[in-house]
Amino acid sequence: MIAGIGALGRDIAGGLTDSISGAAGAAGSTSGVGASFAAMLSDAASNTVGALQNAEKMSVKAMSGDVQTRDVVDAVMSAEQSLQAAIAIRDKIVSAYLEVSRMAI
Repeated sequence: MIAGIGALGRDIAGGLTDSISGAAGAAGSTSGVGASFAAMLSDAASNTVGALQNAEKMSVKAMSGDVQTRDVVDAVMSAEQSLQAAIAIRDKIVSAYLEVSRMAI
């Protein structure tokens, strides 16, 4: 199994939570809104990591003959869909940041 996936998800989620909470506090926004957005991103990252780990476990079980091929395909497709959604969210966040950084002050 990939040993670093769980730690990666926690690092990403923790970094997002810290940076979003800091940005919300610096902007003078209410901390509840920033915290809920950070929690949403953290949950999304955790769910994606969980789907990837589940697909990997199912693949290993299939090699030993414990799981049917259909179950493995379902798990891998679910993990792929979660990963594609996470990548799309990341791309939107990066493009929004770049757009804001280009704004004239």
